[in-house]
Amino acid sequence: MRMNLKVLLPFQIFAEKTGVSRIVAETRDGSFGLLPRRRDCVAALTPGILIYDSDADGEVFVAVDEGVLVKTGPDVLVSVRRALGGTDLGQLRDAVEREFVTLDAHEHGVRSVMARLEAGFVRRFASLNDE
Repeated sequence: MRMNLKVLLPFQIFAEKTGVSRIVAETRDGSFGLLPRRRDCVAALTPGILIYDSDADGEVFVAVDEGVLVKTGPDVLVSVRRALGGTDLGQLRDAVEREFVTLDAHEHGVRSVMARLEAGFVRRFASLNDE
């Protein structure tokens, strides 16, 4: 018996694998493993490394951002904000630093702009109500 793994990002499917024999994920309480006959479960994931073994790819590492994992029968669905995959942990670490840190800085900038726009909107709306 094997599992089917699907890793979803907000706007695309990152990975869809069949023949998965083992999955290891990270939560706030630590790492936990999934085998095909494990009971169904839901887990909140923290940023970290998701590991899976598949017949086709062997052991694969996926750096994931926070998200959720849902196991129902043989199907495991992982939904995260961001993901990067690889088979070499050193290269994956470097890629995570480049990609996630850059995105975090960009996201911070976008949030600052949005906050200023919202503040301007609130001030404008308040001034219209005063008239």
